[in-house]
Amino acid sequence: MAFFNSMNLSNHFIGKFITSEKEIASRLNNTKAIIFDWDGVFNNGFKQGQAGSGFSEVDSMGANLLRFSCFLKTKQLPLTAIISGEKNESAQFFANREHFDFSFYKIANKIEALNYICEQKKIKPEEVVYFFDDVLDLSIAKVCGVRILIAKQATALFTNYCINTNLVDYITANDGANCGVREACETLMTIGGNFSDVLTQRTNYSENYKQYIELRDTLSTLVFTKNQEGEISKG
Repeated sequence: MAFFNSMNLSNHFIGKFITSEKEIASRLNNTKAIIFDWDGVFNNGFKQGQAGSGFSEVDSMGANLLRFSCFLKTKQLPLTAIISGEKNESAQFFANREHFDFSFYKIANKIEALNYICEQKKIKPEEVVYFFDDVLDLSIAKVCGVRILIAKQATALFTNYCINTNLVDYITANDGANCGVREACETLMTIGGNFSDVLTQRTNYSENYKQYIELRDTLSTLVFTKNQEGEISKG
């Protein structure tokens, strides 16, 4: 974090910390998975039929850099997943293109998807970083290690509820339509201590980045939903 050594970090973050930077940094050391909601997180949540809501390449880069940040620390890929309450072609396209491990859709009780991931991959909820924006996400936010709320001006009372019930660690200044994911990813990399290193190595297409991207691109996204019996199964 040499780039920031002579600076007061708090002056460079535009969102709001509910949990201290030091505590979040400590929790990040245990990160084994990064999980995202879709609607309202990568976009403004507006739908366009079955195609659903899209995403920004700015956020896509942020997610990729955050994964690389974790890889630099552990030499292992963090598990990545999207858990959505709806079926969304844009989300499926994104997950496939970015080689996420999982994409879940039409999961109304999202904790079921998280429990499935933890059971299948032998990880703990406290080892998960979760990006979310609304009520459907709170069952996961209750148990995850780092909770990132993508803020919306229209949901001030919901945001206060999340703060008062200890369901959020960082609230973005930018909403889903304005690259809140990228803001949060850069924030996590910075307090995690390797933001500058991540950007330098990505810029130079370092051997570490080549190793990361080659390993990442071997992943094929597994898609799951609820079957008629109410069980999670391949979609």
